[in-house]
Amino acid sequence: MRISHKRKVQLKLQKRFKATVAVAKPVAAKKAVKKAPTAETVKAAPAAKPVEEQKPVEAAAPVAAQVSLTPKQQAVLDIVVKNAEGINPKGIGLQAGQEDSKAASWATGALKKLAEEGLVERIQLAGNKVLYKAL
Repeated sequence: MRISHKRKVQLKLQKRFKATVAVAKPVAAKKAVKKAPTAETVKAAPAAKPVEEQKPVEAAAPVAAQVSLTPKQQAVLDIVVKNAEGINPKGIGLQAGQEDSKAASWATGALKKLAEEGLVERIQLAGNKVLYKAL
């Protein structure tokens, strides 16, 4: 095998990115930009009260866990987070666009990794039925 081809294959296999897991994302407060008063604005609103400076409210967001996830695992995590009531592996695979016969097996590998990392919760139902919920 050529060395350059080997490098490309290795890079494709190692594609990973940092994922931040937070159920509630804090909304960043927009800062008001104060403009210097001009003659036109002073004439237009002479009795206007000065605008009080607003302090941004900092929400106590939970500390997001830094976990290295593959794109497939990130896609599975997004689908599980969307379905707050819980979803089975076949449903996850179908939402990801997999065929009906391969949907469950496509999602199980990623779900095992996410369960080990503590990002999703595995709930065993009657028999062999399993639901996954985001934590």
